[in-house]
Amino acid sequence: MGIDKKGLNSNQIKLIAIIAMTIDHVTWLLFPGCQKIWWVMLLHIVGRLTAPIMWFFIAEGFHYTRNVKKYILRLFVFAIISHFAYNFAGGIPFIPNGMFNMTSVMWSLAWSVVLMVIFTTDCLPGWAKIILMILICIITFLSDWSTIAAMCPVFLYLNRGDFKKQSITMLIWTAMYAIVYFIFMDKAYGILQMFTLLSLPILKQYNGERGEWKGMKWFFYIYYPAHLFLIGIIRVIMGNGGIFP
Repeated sequence: MGIDKKGLNSNQIKLIAIIAMTIDHVTWLLFPGCQKIWWVMLLHIVGRLTAPIMWFFIAEGFHYTRNVKKYILRLFVFAIISHFAYNFAGGIPFIPNGMFNMTSVMWSLAWSVVLMVIFTTDCLPGWAKIILMILICIITFLSDWSTIAAMCPVFLYLNRGDFKKQSITMLIWTAMYAIVYFIFMDKAYGILQMFTLLSLPILKQYNGERGEWKGMKWFFYIYYPAHLFLIGIIRVIMGNGGIFP
């Protein structure tokens, strides 16, 4: 069934995300800053595929997990390891000293699953859910993709099974992030964020299958921080910063 079913399985789509992410991160290493060179921007456009695919499969992971506590714990362990890898790769202090991109997107994604639990439980009144949501938005604000990466997967999950609503969800949350970047940071990079929507035709091909290889989940958990640590080592060798941020 998994072999004959048309479309793309989760392993194939995650592999696309991994390749796009690697291209994007290597481009940041070789061409730091948002350089307005057309082919550098094109490489970053390719990299925009990664984040929405990650959001989508975090929601899918919550749906399919047999033990949500272990899922959350695994994501937080992953987020802590990735914090040091991400900051080392970018020459960012391990202790946050700014407002944006002070840790990896994995921090927001881990909290996103916590939000999914909060949004779907009947044990909490509405006012408590709102307060907890605000607190998590504050906690995740400093990470890559900020609170967007915490909130968007929640609504992707709540609209699971309706790809049109999921696409609108992606558009709204991406646009919010793009506007903030456009106004407060870099106009070109703000516009660049809207190219995350190029992931939608890929995600539309998702056939609901995992794929034959069961190791993709663990491969990504290892690959993400490993490739960032490698980029950090190359950054130091190139003379772009010290050994420790």
